Amino acid sequence: RFTKMKTATNIYIFNLALADTLCLMTLPFQGTDTFLGFWPFGNVLCKIAISIDYYNMFTSTFTLTMMSVDRYIAICHPIKALDIRTPHKAKVVNVCIWALASVFGIPAMVMGSAENENNEIDCLIKLPSPVDYWDPVFGICVFLFSFMIPVLIITICYSLMIRRLKNVRVLSGSKEKDRNLRRITRMVLVVVAVFIVCWTPIQIFVLVQCLGAKAESELELAISCFCTALGYANSSLNPVLYAFLDENFKACFKKFCFPSAFRTELQMSNRMCSIAKDVAYACKNSEGTNNPA
Repeated sequence: RFTKMKTATNIYIFNLALADTLCLMTLPFQGTDTFLGFWPFGNVLCKIAISIDYYNMFTSTFTLTMMSVDRYIAICHPIKALDIRTPHKAKVVNVCIWALASVFGIPAMVMGSAENENNEIDCLIKLPSPVDYWDPVFGICVFLFSFMIPVLIITICYSLMIRRLKNVRVLSGSKEKDRNLRRITRMVLVVVAVFIVCWTPIQIFVLVQCLGAKAESELELAISCFCTALGYANSSLNPVLYAFLDENFKACFKKFCFPSAFRTELQMSNRMCSIAKDVAYACKNSEGTNNPA
């Protein structure tokens, strides 16, 4: 129905939206846990909530990384992009992203547990013994693969794109296509930048905790809550960013929400085009009558 939206970039955006939606579904449970100070939902929901958290973190990061690589190919290798950047290949990449995220998502579900600690039930990941060894190893692996390495790849891609955009005025031979390329690249850059801003504090905070520094004072606990909330806020910000930065998204979303208004607008547009054609045809006939051969 919305053929304009069936592009590689939008398929990656759909994957990101799916991860964000799953994450937002867990917020009522996470909020209740924070408000009550303990986990009241049992062991099964604890495993599901923790698993979704890890799936969201990894799928979001991997998808944004692939969006940056996709933009790099579109800008720096426009000829190859015709074969590489297809909707079918983007769908295959999305499946691979979820498969890779399962490397952490499934173990998180297995190790997730509602544990009774200090007479309070906490929903957490119970690592195997010795915990003093596996806690920093697990934390460092999560930090590297869900944040540090993807951000490094994204930074390299955008550095190369910026250099290309500065050196070449016309990328595709068409000013309109170039304008679209730059607009989409700008949108992806903003989405990536917001992701990094939202996730950097909680990633660093969790890494420091895994290395042995536990949050004990009220200030440290408040910082922990703020960093966590900022990470979750990213899932809410993405749809807003698409709405403000992507003209095609806005137009198709408007058609989806207000189909009758769109049909009326289309009918008016067609009527105006028909009137213009009739006027042009009448003028042409008039000129032919006034100037006989």
